[in-house]
Amino acid sequence: MAENVHPLDGAHLARIEPEDRLVVLARTLQADPGAEAELKHRVVDWARFGETCLGQALYRHRSVFRNASDAAVWSHLELSYFQDIVPADAIHELVVKQQPPEVQLLRAEILLTTPSAFVMPRNWQGSADRPERQASLEYIEVHSPSLGEYREIMRNYIGPAAAKLVQANRIGTFRTMETAAVLYRDPALRIDWNQIHLCEVEADGFNGFGQAFDAALREVSPDGGFPAVFAGLDRMRSIPRWTFNDPVVEADAALGRVGRAEP
Repeated sequence: MAENVHPLDGAHLARIEPEDRLVVLARTLQADPGAEAELKHRVVDWARFGETCLGQALYRHRSVFRNASDAAVWSHLELSYFQDIVPADAIHELVVKQQPPEVQLLRAEILLTTPSAFVMPRNWQGSADRPERQASLEYIEVHSPSLGEYREIMRNYIGPAAAKLVQANRIGTFRTMETAAVLYRDPALRIDWNQIHLCEVEADGFNGFGQAFDAALREVSPDGGFPAVFAGLDRMRSIPRWTFNDPVVEADAALGRVGRAEP
């Protein structure tokens, strides 16, 4: 599967197009505070996974924005990005191999980027220069009969509208990812999802994406703005958990360079 990231609105943005996807190994973790330094060290050392690896990132839970589940909140989410395939040695190290006693693996899954709804600045260097922003992580459960329709809405409306917001630096990135396979799930984990959406936002005063997306959607959607498009989404999915997170380390700058046009 060849990977292409094409420019959108000039040379400033990169967007995964319908035929091409990144593969992401996501780990939901409950880690003791003392274990974070070792997790961070391993994320920085992402090149050990070979040439198909494009980087890793580690996020620490800070607060719940919206919660439809009373299950306990985990401490960290780790994302490992690959082109084409996740190598067997990465799965062995991150999923199969027994983890240190201070790190509990709650869930491991393979995610695929949603076509046209994974948008980043080409010069992405993480969010260190915007300390007021936190990583918004939406854990979404799309009802099985609606998966195809949901993807088309993300692809045709939400992704293009998000690109306008990223272009204007209203949000850091907009990364929509779909669960392709769950490799491991702790039997005690009493929550489920089949999508993870990642976006960097100013958490103070944040009240959802309605106001930010409304004007952008009116430019790309013949059906109108936020209320019209999101009304359709409400019947297709639920959001069992939506959290704000601190980026412990974002070693994923290569994502913004994949497919860069030659000068």
